[in-house]
Amino acid sequence: MGSVTSTAAAGIAAHRALVVDDEEPLARLVAGYLERDGFEVHVAFNGLDALELARTVDPDVVVLDLGLPGMDGVEVCRELRTFSDCYVVMLTARADEVDTLIGLAVGADDYVTKPFSPRELTARVGVMLRRPRRSTAGTAGPGVSASPAPPLVFGTLSIDIDAREVRIDGTVAALTRTEFDVLVALATRPHMAFSRHALIEAVWGDHWVGDEHLVDVHVLHVRRKLGDTAEEQRFVRTVRGVGYRMGQG
Repeated sequence: MGSVTSTAAAGIAAHRALVVDDEEPLARLVAGYLERDGFEVHVAFNGLDALELARTVDPDVVVLDLGLPGMDGVEVCRELRTFSDCYVVMLTARADEVDTLIGLAVGADDYVTKPFSPRELTARVGVMLRRPRRSTAGTAGPGVSASPAPPLVFGTLSIDIDAREVRIDGTVAALTRTEFDVLVALATRPHMAFSRHALIEAVWGDHWVGDEHLVDVHVLHVRRKLGDTAEEQRFVRTVRGVGYRMGQG
């Protein structure tokens, strides 16, 4: 059984991170970079310990190796998604599309291929955690309650931005944070055709660095969870040569 350790930056950390990798030197290297960026960092070297630790510390982000022995990263991510909506960055030594699709299909938000720069990884984690988590419909002054924005409706699809809840035919769709943010970006400007780059800026921010085809994978999973397909395109339409825009349901 792999050991579990934890470290914390001086003072009060803004975010909690869990690093999971059976390569102990790499795990501690990544942890060190995150700690210097002000994170409270916990480290696990196998899947079972990672899940136990995640239930205890409730991390904001998990950096998760795909190739863990025993319970691999896919299984860890699948189990993690039953009790946490934290961000998940998958680490993989295999860059082929199948691994990417599998990792993101179980709820990962991003992936990084080994070998990688720990500084780039921590920068991407930082950008991810700076993404806004509140409605853009408007804000109220101190002591003033803002009226909730009405849900956005597209046929049988209802998107409640304030509650961060999506319903299809009255049933809640279990979207990840990133999938929800991609859908909201499209839904709040339904007549705009977004390029991949525009969606990256809208969801991940203009400082994000990586493969823009990550957008295609998240759109694929949004469609699947909404009962949509690339052929029907009821809710997310492909704009040939451009990218994506919202469908009318």
